[in-house]
Amino acid sequence: MNAWVTSIHRYAVKGLSAERLEAVDLVADRLIPFDRRFAIAHGSAPVDQAAPEWHSKAHFLQVMSVPKLAALETEFDDATTTLEIRRNGRQIARGDLTSRTGCTVIEQFFAAYAKSELRGAPKVVDLGARGYTDVDAPYLSIINLASVRDLERVVGKTVDPMRFRGNLLVDGLRPWEEMEWVGRRLTIGTATLQAEEIIGRCAATNVDPTTGQRDLTIPHDLQRGFGHTDCGVYVRVTGGGRIAADDTVILA
Repeated sequence: MNAWVTSIHRYAVKGLSAERLEAVDLVADRLIPFDRRFAIAHGSAPVDQAAPEWHSKAHFLQVMSVPKLAALETEFDDATTTLEIRRNGRQIARGDLTSRTGCTVIEQFFAAYAKSELRGAPKVVDLGARGYTDVDAPYLSIINLASVRDLERVVGKTVDPMRFRGNLLVDGLRPWEEMEWVGRRLTIGTATLQAEEIIGRCAATNVDPTTGQRDLTIPHDLQRGFGHTDCGVYVRVTGGGRIAADDTVILA
């Protein structure tokens, strides 16, 4: 196997756009720093902001149910914990997600932008180091670009790998090789990881990550072409270290 990381991504706010990282320091049993730390919860969500806990994605604004989220361009600044939201390159909202004033600005924006999809007034929630990932575990997600290219053969169109909202995009593998990884250890850079679960895919992958339009039927095509609706693998950091784009992926 001669595989490498082509890009690293995090999503500071669940459901919003990715940020590309050139390198990142990983800690055992933790997510990429700030990945899904924040989310925009429905007003009806059973979230205690004084003592937040993990909840399923149904309680938050997310691409599967609000596809137009993908049309927003966002940028998150670690040092100031500030989120900037843009549309067609123009700033339309900006706020510090750790301050009440900043959260109010962001909440007011989504109250208008996603009015018809919201259940109650939106609220910014912060889960700290745990993150509002789709599973209640400190998993990073790896997407095998060879699998995505093989899926394109079935779909008959180009499939942007960013539809799968992965943390690490990896090339140089056989198509679907990641399906054989569960239980095995990987080394990337100076970090070690354990493959834990294959990732099942939902209708969020039908949404174009640039336009916010539902234009494909990815889970249907996965089932039609391969007999499953999976793409990618969850991994857990077992030994902290630094990883970077172009790092080799070594499978033990």
